[in-house]
Amino acid sequence: MTYATQAELVERFGETMLIDLTDRADPPAGAIDAGVVADALTDTDAMIDGYLLGRYLLPLAATPTLLKDLAKAIAIYKLHRDAVSDKIRSDYEDALKTLRLIASGDIRLNVAGVEPASSGANGVRTTDRPRDFTPDNLKGFI
Repeated sequence: MTYATQAELVERFGETMLIDLTDRADPPAGAIDAGVVADALTDTDAMIDGYLLGRYLLPLAATPTLLKDLAKAIAIYKLHRDAVSDKIRSDYEDALKTLRLIASGDIRLNVAGVEPASSGANGVRTTDRPRDFTPDNLKGFI
């Protein structure tokens, strides 16, 4: 499942920007290189899945709008080979923070029934030993 598409990147960032970022031919072809965009989107999907894997069953049945937005911010950052504008870097860092919050459970995705069931155990295990002082052996002291 792809969280964002090339068409969505064009809609958000414009065709000119994507041509500038992806046209790596010599001489330049003046068109978006779909292979470069596909590689960036694949990397983006893998990154997002890495954050979601511990909390949600993948692949998701539907892509929440939040994940589409995060995927676009990450993909455009990954398409840059050189200097990145402050806005794009900020959006990328914000996307990573949001993914961490999703992974920790502080932000929940609006996807019904996909969180894995918990085991019911809280992870705490205690083993008690016989007590040295009991009411019987303390008679007469209290």
